[in-house]
Amino acid sequence: MRKYNGWTIIHGTLLTVLLTACANRPAEHQAYAGDPPPQEAPTTAPEPVSEPAVPAPVRMREDAPLHYVVKKGDTLWDIANHFLKQPWQWPEIWYVNDHVRNPHLIFPGDVLTLMWRDGRPMLQASDNLSANTEYLSPRVREVPLEQAIPTIPLETIRDFLRTPRLVDAEELRDAPYVLSFVDPHIVEGTGSLVYLQKLPNGGASHWDTIRLGQKFVDPDTGEMLGWEGTPVGSVDVREFGSPATAIISDSTRETLPGDRLIKPLDDSFNANFYPHAPDHAVGGRILSVYDGVSQIGQYQVVTLNRGTREGIEPGHVLSILQANRTARDPYTNRLVTLPPLYAGTLMVFKVEKRVSYALVLSATREIHVLDRVEKPKDGEQS
Repeated sequence: MRKYNGWTIIHGTLLTVLLTACANRPAEHQAYAGDPPPQEAPTTAPEPVSEPAVPAPVRMREDAPLHYVVKKGDTLWDIANHFLKQPWQWPEIWYVNDHVRNPHLIFPGDVLTLMWRDGRPMLQASDNLSANTEYLSPRVREVPLEQAIPTIPLETIRDFLRTPRLVDAEELRDAPYVLSFVDPHIVEGTGSLVYLQKLPNGGASHWDTIRLGQKFVDPDTGEMLGWEGTPVGSVDVREFGSPATAIISDSTRETLPGDRLIKPLDDSFNANFYPHAPDHAVGGRILSVYDGVSQIGQYQVVTLNRGTREGIEPGHVLSILQANRTARDPYTNRLVTLPPLYAGTLMVFKVEKRVSYALVLSATREIHVLDRVEKPKDGEQS
């Protein structure tokens, strides 16, 4: 485990959940470079809502290697990209080797071998490249868990732990706030004493401080979603009263009069993501991007106008579609709205009721605020 600003990152991999998809070990394994690719399942009509969704056919890359040696710095998403056109289909090709004590993890130095069985692709791990693929039996190794390959580059979401969060009107209605400073300064930092207003007597003694930013409004419905709350730091109450006295215990920005106090978020952040496509239409949009840049690229954190109430969950993989593109008709001189165009892929890693936060994993075209996000289509490639 690692901690960032009081958050606990659980350093694991996707495979804890993924490997349950392929639990039967075949008796023999053969790998031939000339073997034919698997036949794609025919397109079928949508299943009724009450029936389980039919998984999309596995789409292998034409240049998929027969062997891949896992390197330090790899992520499971990167590795899946070497073999699959749609990396979230990893569970469909991963083979669980029952000779490994803990088959849920792969490590630098492991060798992934592509083979075919009954016309379907399979991947098996070995810690020895010279091992005969017909009798792969990796040795049990004692390797620290933190050396296991993560699902996505966790360092890229580390800064998210200090990024703005959504604050709704109900939370702000009775929120305490910084009144002024004990010493006559314009701004204050860690260790300084401050006066607080509207602090409930006998309530919590530790609070996060935020500064209100932009207002989030759903671009499609006009619904007020909340305000962007930029983290400032935290305070510990010294004496309750009206006003109360507190000390700034942590500071990421200089505290100003008017900064709001809100309850701290849960300090547990589970990074065992299970990337998968949602089983329903999403129809969401990108509301904002961390750091406020105009163009969005790979490994940037974005806010979406979809949350738990719309069925979004951590691990959901969504396609990004360029929206609001227009072209002027050369004959009528009218603006024509162009169809949405695939621009990349993102994965949701944190969800609240009205919004969710996602990491852009690939960007094939320019991505902007208000671009659409949707359930991936079978033909789209990460």
